[in-house]
Amino acid sequence: MDFLSLPKRTTGNRVYGLTCIADFGTSMGELRNILADFHTMIDIAKIGIGSAYVTPNLRTKINLYKEHEIKPYCGGTLFEKCYYQNKLNEYIHYLHDLGIEWIEVSNGTLDIPLQTRIELISQLKESFHVIAEVGSKDCRKEMRISEWLEEIQLLLEAGSEYVITEGRDSGTSGIYEECGTVRCELIHELIKNIDPKKIIFEAPTPKHQMYFIKEIGPNVNLGNVKINDVLMLEAQRCGLRSETFYLEEHECNLL
Repeated sequence: MDFLSLPKRTTGNRVYGLTCIADFGTSMGELRNILADFHTMIDIAKIGIGSAYVTPNLRTKINLYKEHEIKPYCGGTLFEKCYYQNKLNEYIHYLHDLGIEWIEVSNGTLDIPLQTRIELISQLKESFHVIAEVGSKDCRKEMRISEWLEEIQLLLEAGSEYVITEGRDSGTSGIYEECGTVRCELIHELIKNIDPKKIIFEAPTPKHQMYFIKEIGPNVNLGNVKINDVLMLEAQRCGLRSETFYLEEHECNLL
């Protein structure tokens, strides 16, 4: 029974307002229980880092996500490992065999030239939905705001459906300072110049998530969300937490 006035959320097969979880080893039994209750709050599931390669019952896990209409894909670290070892053809076959339809092209660990990533995306978009990632996992490597803008725009133009802004699972690099503080000037420039519906902001903690909800709106795309936090995040999006309590539909100008 709906009787509260809440910010309007996207529903169903969302193309924005995405909640993208990071699965860093959720057991099958726990996953079945979580998805039974909360699958409608999850849109994309990343098998974190390169863990897919050593995950027991990986095919069963992938099929479980797909049964609940959640899009699974492998973390960018596995892509980079395959690129480094010149095994991308084998990786593509591996993903097709598993029935994975999404692929991440990243350079969080390796310094893969932008032009190389653009060329790879142009090829991969024929067989996969591509998610690109911008930013380094090394907090000592800072990109100028102009570089962020250029890379994101070029990666979208190459055929990426979304671009992820690096934040790590700790929220200490990329769009964050090493101490975990959001690089607010960077975020403001990104959403001013690029459609935020095409950006997935890595936001691993409730504090980070609340920043983006308040700054951009309840239907901001958020990534690296812990699987046990999806209900709390949905409550935050709906203005049902103190920090987002006064979030009203008319205030959500962007999303």
